[in-house]
Amino acid sequence: MKILIKNGRVMDPVSGLDAVGDVAIAGGRILSLQTPLADFSPNKIIDATGCIVAPGLIDLSARLREPGYEHEGMLESELAAAVAGGVTSLVCPPDTDPVLDEPGLVEMLRFRAEKLHQARVFPLGALTRGLQGEALTEMVELTESGCVGFSQAEVPLANTQVMMRALQYAASFGYSVWLRPQEVYLGKGVAASGALATRLGLSGVPVAAETIALHVIFELMRATGARVHLCRISSAAGVALVAAAKAQGLPVSCDVSINSLHLIDTDIGYFDSRMRLDPPLRQQRDRDAIREGLADGTIDALVSDHTPVDEDAKTLPFAEAEPGATGLELLLSLACKWGKDDASLMRALAVLTSEPARVLGSALGTLQASAGQLVKGGVADICVFDPSAEWTVDADTLRSQGKYTPFSGYQLPARVRYTLVGGQVAYQATP
Repeated sequence: MKILIKNGRVMDPVSGLDAVGDVAIAGGRILSLQTPLADFSPNKIIDATGCIVAPGLIDLSARLREPGYEHEGMLESELAAAVAGGVTSLVCPPDTDPVLDEPGLVEMLRFRAEKLHQARVFPLGALTRGLQGEALTEMVELTESGCVGFSQAEVPLANTQVMMRALQYAASFGYSVWLRPQEVYLGKGVAASGALATRLGLSGVPVAAETIALHVIFELMRATGARVHLCRISSAAGVALVAAAKAQGLPVSCDVSINSLHLIDTDIGYFDSRMRLDPPLRQQRDRDAIREGLADGTIDALVSDHTPVDEDAKTLPFAEAEPGATGLELLLSLACKWGKDDASLMRALAVLTSEPARVLGSALGTLQASAGQLVKGGVADICVFDPSAEWTVDADTLRSQGKYTPFSGYQLPARVRYTLVGGQVAYQATP
């Protein structure tokens, strides 16, 4: 199908392109940027006047809840939410049921996702069998089946010997290991340690739960040479440790969730279970350091941390409620809000597109050359959005099966008008 996107403000963080122009697409690839083709006869014309034409978003953390948790989300609903939010590629953790520790399970997930012709799905394989933290999985076979890295999801590795062997194994084949830095015994609380948690009588998770885990990870990286991606940094001390590790040349990258970027512990209010998140919301000084770290490049990517949770699991006392929130449809708007307040629109787009693509690197396969950017000849994964459109978050209108978000009622900027995946329109907003 031939598509012409006309009169849009074309923005590409990799090249720095920021100019009004046309984008011509055919055969799933970009034929031209800015300069119109005289002999191009499109089947569809998209008028992007007043809109931004950007690379499709890449979300490094989105749970699809299938297989095993279909009561909380299914591929159909969550991938529909992804393209409605401008997300064309996403990485899903392995904590499904059964766990993604066998090649057949990974292949089945990818096949189901591809049949829907919506966002691209890149699974993480389990680092240990059943996420039990004991026996390592067959990383080579899982990679051949389509895994882009290996993770323990939210299950900390208590045994440092197992972690060291996992990093050695991964390093020998050039695989990346995705770890959530959390010390297993200190990380069992439900809120960030501090005055608020004490006043509410909630069990706390100290910053040390993150920093101790980071020290262990960095020491093992030095010993093994493994490449590690740190998932959802949550504290100012954690950001400082990552900055120091990068300055020392360690092959480390990291991301932060939209929740930690915008919210703090006092947003919990009077035990609002929508704020029951993992990692827990920390103090304002932590949020300020995270926002600064994302702006200066210490933190590489912004993620939705999309974790749909059903009503039965959320409408419980705060400490008993299941952690998680829907976020795919909010990712772009919350990034634009941060970019307007603390950085720039170009940086906001970079942490959603080119930077996540760089983190994934060669794991993207044939997409690597053009993922997260707009380039002539590149794959046409594109998000067209109106930066001036204001909208109020109404949980009932979200396409995700999970309706719980801490941002319900918030007024946010930027609405997605079109999402193209491989040159095909995967989402078109209703007028």
